[in-house]
Amino acid sequence: MNTSHFSRRRFLKLTAATAATVALRPERLLAAGGYGGKKIPIGLQLYSVRKECAADLVRTITAVGKMGYKGVEFAGYYDRDAKTLRKLLDDHGLKCCGTHTRIDTLAPDKLTETIEFNKILGNKFLIVPGLPKKHTATRQAWRETADLFNELADKVKPDGMLVGYHNHSIEFKPLDGELPWDTFFGNTKKEVIMQFDTGNAMHAGGEAVTFLKKYPGRAITVHLKPFSKAKPKALIGEDELPWKDIFATCESVGNTEWYIVEYESDAFPPLVSVEKCLDTLRRWGKC
Repeated sequence: MNTSHFSRRRFLKLTAATAATVALRPERLLAAGGYGGKKIPIGLQLYSVRKECAADLVRTITAVGKMGYKGVEFAGYYDRDAKTLRKLLDDHGLKCCGTHTRIDTLAPDKLTETIEFNKILGNKFLIVPGLPKKHTATRQAWRETADLFNELADKVKPDGMLVGYHNHSIEFKPLDGELPWDTFFGNTKKEVIMQFDTGNAMHAGGEAVTFLKKYPGRAITVHLKPFSKAKPKALIGEDELPWKDIFATCESVGNTEWYIVEYESDAFPPLVSVEKCLDTLRRWGKC
């Protein structure tokens, strides 16, 4: 009798443990309608709160850290040097998950300075957020820009850094018979980061999953930006993007190391909006 009682208890215990293990598998979560099991750190693109940063950078960074963001991506430095910014991040438990770096600061006469600045920040992702028209006016211009980024990738590699490009919407409008996104990433080496901005791309019909799969392993940092035709000011989770599919793709073929929230509408005060976006991602189990 004692033996059968022990066996039954042991059986129930083993069954429960097995069920728990299966439930925790990322593929199980996705199959069950979840948002993926990987805990990729989530940063904030500070352009989302640019006015707040300009008015009081310390207070803004403090608030971002308290919300639970793990890092920030800079889009300007608010007249601070790299050491001051690094200390500010360290004081609030934040990493630098990227800098939006103008193409002219990667020119030969500025490159060393830019690398040193980012070394101090602890940042390895040098992301160009946009390009002058001379780099984008024609398909040939995009092809030459791809060559330039290949050269830059080689130059920053010894310092453990990567260069990348961040899209708006023009990259997904045909130019001379091809999408600029394809002209550029079809001719750049795998070390050039594809920082895919989900919302910007959809303004021109650029579906994230399509391009994440087309260029596997290159979406090292991804901008999580909502898009909705019905509700232009929608927050993440109120919009029409297929977030489950986006996360699944980033976490299977994208090689994604950081998700970066960027919100630019005025549904709420900016700090409120970015906190609400993070709260949604937390409910989804992404942080």
